[in-house]
Amino acid sequence: MHILLIHQAFAALDEPGGTRHIEIARFLAAKGHRVTIITSPVSYLTGKTRNGKNLWKSVEEPFPGVQILRVYTYPALHRSFFHRVLSFFSFMFSSFFVGLAVDHVDVIWGTSPPIFQGWTAWLLARLKRVPFLFEVRDLWPAFAIAVGVLKQKTLIKLSLWLESFLYRHADTIVVNSPGFIEHVKTRGDHDIQVVENGVDPAMFETTTSGKAFREKHGLKHNCVILYAGAHGISNDLDVVLESASLLKQDQVIRFVFVGDGKEKARLIQKSKELELKNVLFLQSVPKTEMAEVIAGADACLAILKPLELYKTTYPNKVFDYMAAGKPVLLAIDGVIREVVEKADAGIFVEPGNSQSLADTVTWIKENSEKAVVLGNNGKEYVKIHFNRQLLAEKFESLLIQLYNKKR
Repeated sequence: MHILLIHQAFAALDEPGGTRHIEIARFLAAKGHRVTIITSPVSYLTGKTRNGKNLWKSVEEPFPGVQILRVYTYPALHRSFFHRVLSFFSFMFSSFFVGLAVDHVDVIWGTSPPIFQGWTAWLLARLKRVPFLFEVRDLWPAFAIAVGVLKQKTLIKLSLWLESFLYRHADTIVVNSPGFIEHVKTRGDHDIQVVENGVDPAMFETTTSGKAFREKHGLKHNCVILYAGAHGISNDLDVVLESASLLKQDQVIRFVFVGDGKEKARLIQKSKELELKNVLFLQSVPKTEMAEVIAGADACLAILKPLELYKTTYPNKVFDYMAAGKPVLLAIDGVIREVVEKADAGIFVEPGNSQSLADTVTWIKENSEKAVVLGNNGKEYVKIHFNRQLLAEKFESLLIQLYNKKR
């Protein structure tokens, strides 16, 4: 099969961000399929343009059988929500015209968010008369409305209509969390399959102890609490700074933030205002370097705002933390809490509660041997239940079924 993926927020292995799609694409190519990915040269996480170039189209071939087409995208992604929408629409149109020229496609794979690129994928599928698989990675626009990012009534109405349209017109819908099924059913009542978020354990099978990372950043004798990922409104990182403030007299504990996003500059300024010497902000790193970073932590934090909708999510970072053998401090309730608790891989922290987080961090510092056991539990659990290799096989099976059904 030749599979065409339309994905503005795609990240290659040498870029920061979630790498679910390149990992699945590499697996599919190894099984004899061709995968063409149309994406943006502008990083969805950092807002920076890859190699300083934003051409109409550039071509990369990271693996045999996998081709990446980077197409022009309005670059001011992080300037404001208005500029972000301009970025979405620019990619929607450029990906459509470039996608028209991609020949001999058998299945088109659309993904959301951003949801607007779903329209491109659907239209290309209909014009090329091939099946359309639509992947739901979070419940946009519901998340954006709940967190207060999406406020303009006309845009909300358009987004909700487009969401329902795509759910109803996809040949198959894939969700990456079982928590999404009910939401999608009420708006589309369609063939819904679950291919969970997961991790490639091999990426974290490393002999590194994290010593080099700790020494480089002056953390050699610290208890390091790591947050790795997006610094956005949804991530509730103010709560982490408040916890750091509660623990500012502790000379051992350090909070380390690795990543980027719209809120990062403001969070750095707030940290300075609070005189938090126990907080360190670092730049994003490619996925290929994350094993070393996570190895340097004593525990890893996953956090979202305490919204009911966020109980539906399976965040990427949780599975990375577990695969790296680190205990998870989980300030997210819902389905991901069920995973962590079933694996006995971490500690649940009440979302939005800075004191609870501070108390849990102190427990980690004082119970390092028990923390190691939690980390090892998670490492073994994801190998069996959330192994990217097995999940990619499941995804391939869905693509083949869809292809054969249409034939």
